[in-house]
Amino acid sequence: MDFSFSDELAELQSTVRRLARDKVKPRAREIDETGEYPQDLFDAFAAAGLLGLCIPTEFGGSGAGIMGLTIAIEEVAKYSNTAALMLLLTRLPTGPVMIAGSEDQKKRYLPGIADGSLRASFGLSEPGAGSDVVGMRTRATADPDQDGGWVLNGVKCWMSGVAQADWYTVFAKTGDPSSRRHDSITAFIVERSAPGVSVGSLDRKMGVRGVDTGELVLEDVRVPAENVIGEVGGFRLAMLGLNSMRPIVAARGIGLAEGALMYATEYVKERKAFGGTISDFQGIRWEIAKMATEIEAARLLTYRSAALADEGKFTREWVPYLSMAKYYATEVAVKASGLAVQLLGAAGYMKDHPTELWYRDARQLTIVEGTSQVQLGLIGKGVLDRHLWWD
Repeated sequence: MDFSFSDELAELQSTVRRLARDKVKPRAREIDETGEYPQDLFDAFAAAGLLGLCIPTEFGGSGAGIMGLTIAIEEVAKYSNTAALMLLLTRLPTGPVMIAGSEDQKKRYLPGIADGSLRASFGLSEPGAGSDVVGMRTRATADPDQDGGWVLNGVKCWMSGVAQADWYTVFAKTGDPSSRRHDSITAFIVERSAPGVSVGSLDRKMGVRGVDTGELVLEDVRVPAENVIGEVGGFRLAMLGLNSMRPIVAARGIGLAEGALMYATEYVKERKAFGGTISDFQGIRWEIAKMATEIEAARLLTYRSAALADEGKFTREWVPYLSMAKYYATEVAVKASGLAVQLLGAAGYMKDHPTELWYRDARQLTIVEGTSQVQLGLIGKGVLDRHLWWD
């Protein structure tokens, strides 16, 4: 068992670490305060070849896989979860296409993501259907004017990157709208330019500002048969894309936790108090030690889950291992950001320091792409079904 990176992954980590320090760190506060999309960072990521990390080489990517993207996101998230989200959006919408899409779909949509000429977003949640995915009301009905085509109507919400995207992966009911069967749902590729597609209201977020999150409105949108991902009723197959995303979201958590703890540690080493520094107190050192241990535990879970995903192990029996990484790493992010605020005291609550920014951003991570409670349910079911067992 080798816990070290390959030479290629080690070089990737070093490259992204430099880029994050030089480009992302100086911009993090400004992005949060203005809420403006950081096109300069997107361009920097494109120039460094980071937008195609998870995309196979035959479709214009570097083929670094889930592990490569996980490593890159961890480094960027130390300073900005907005920038980390930009990298995540190279995989979330493309995942179902890479797993279940046709060769033509891959050729049409993946190279543009890899070179930065196209952006994409992912439409699953609705106002009344978040964790309860099968409660969605977006409908896809057969198009009488084109063989095998569909007409989509509905509203998707909480879509990250919705305003910047050129195309969307959208899930809709192709079966009985009242059905709670997974095979009543199908995934589609929807072009931003298609008649009837519009961006609705944009959300006012507590954190992770700079990448717009909001509604996608679909009004009699005609989608050709060749834009069905997988097969009609193939929701389970397309959902494998979400399973394989767990380590990528976890990477946002461990990166944020690392950044917060490193900053707070440097602060307590310099902050004078009681004739010494705050770091002289055993109680402070213990808190730092406990947090560092939890970060390392989260990292090991995350790297293992990334390795599993790259091996294609994101089917039902592997879900507990993937969910553990997402659950634990994002909860550690919340805990580490809270500790960082506390270690800085009143200063940590002020915008003079980035600790309050990490604190706000961390809360998103335990909600997106399956809440912590959803992950716990999946882990628990895995134990009960003996997919996670120890003899």
